[in-house]
Amino acid sequence: MSDTGTASKSVRSPAQQRARKHWLAAAMASGPVLALAAWVFGPHGLMVEQVAKTWRLEIEVERRVLETGSGWCDELPVGALVLSRRTLDSDPSGQRQGPSEHCHYRSPQWRTSYVAQSQGQAPAAPHWPHPELRLDDAQGQALGAERLGKRQAFYELQLQADDGRQWSCRQNLQEWQARPAQAHYRVQVDRYGVADCASLPPATPPAHVSGTER
Repeated sequence: MSDTGTASKSVRSPAQQRARKHWLAAAMASGPVLALAAWVFGPHGLMVEQVAKTWRLEIEVERRVLETGSGWCDELPVGALVLSRRTLDSDPSGQRQGPSEHCHYRSPQWRTSYVAQSQGQAPAAPHWPHPELRLDDAQGQALGAERLGKRQAFYELQLQADDGRQWSCRQNLQEWQARPAQAHYRVQVDRYGVADCASLPPATPPAHVSGTER
């Protein structure tokens, strides 16, 4: 006679029981490994102080100089002076068919002579340098003439931890202007001691921003 009041329960097969034991053992073993990996490889937050907001603005100054070069005679730069020419039966690169003239020439080119720089830190306002240029003719195309070239601007936050470690985090002008002169942040630092500047909290623009670049 069966006992109908007894609750039914599922019975696992021996194979299922062994599989469950293996799964539990693997989970228990992998827990410490995952925790160690997160500690070794993962970044951790570190409180740092923003000790300064610095800026550096640079302008390349180019000078008109005479340079020598070689190329196909029908592709020379404007104003090139041909020094010698010869006929090549074929183009080594295979881009031309048949014989073509190849020239050795001299031509004026604009090349970077030096980099003018201005730098400082807030609250001083960023400003571009004003180098004095040599203009040997009205058009500024004579040899030795100078002109302004590429410009670059660098706006950075200087961060320092209590243990003396320091980092520089580059910002765009709007972010840089929006940050206070001094502040404290929590940033991510990896196991090599490299700070992740992208982990800085977003800047909050003040009601009035001063120190605009000019």
